[in-house]
Amino acid sequence: MSVALMSVSCVTDGMLALANENKRKAGVENVEFLKGEIEHIRLPDSSVDVIISNCVINLSADKGRVLREAFRVLKPGGRLAVSDVVTRGEISPAIRRSVLLWIGCVAGALEDIEYRDKLAAAGFEQVDIEPTRVYRAEDARDLLSAEGIDVDAIAPRVDGKFMGAFVRGMEPAGAKAFG
Repeated sequence: MSVALMSVSCVTDGMLALANENKRKAGVENVEFLKGEIEHIRLPDSSVDVIISNCVINLSADKGRVLREAFRVLKPGGRLAVSDVVTRGEISPAIRRSVLLWIGCVAGALEDIEYRDKLAAAGFEQVDIEPTRVYRAEDARDLLSAEGIDVDAIAPRVDGKFMGAFVRGMEPAGAKAFG
């Protein structure tokens, strides 16, 4: 089975060297680390069974491209299984900037409906977004207050609108064409 781990492009040469050294020490021969960008995956078409990632798709400026690339490298019947920050409902830009202080990855988070649409547009089927943690304004009261933000004033506009989620999709089992 081939697995691709999507990561942000901030992986350094030193990190790759350490990963390869740990691979050598563990005696693992069926793993290869490639440096690249998630918008341009350095793998051939239909070469991966599973793509996993932990909270990096929201950091990309072109999420549609990321999902199309994931679809391109997946084998027919392959699957995408990532964890990401997702929003529910419209979030004002001002609120995104404020909430950025306590979640960090929210500025680029997609709304759940938009995430589903982008996955479907890339070709994925059986799309599922499973919330793993829904954030409440109370979760960030201390941090936001320390930044001079009136938590009670913004709570009605942010409470329950941000979540960590498992995002899944399947590559259809049939043949695919690229063009």
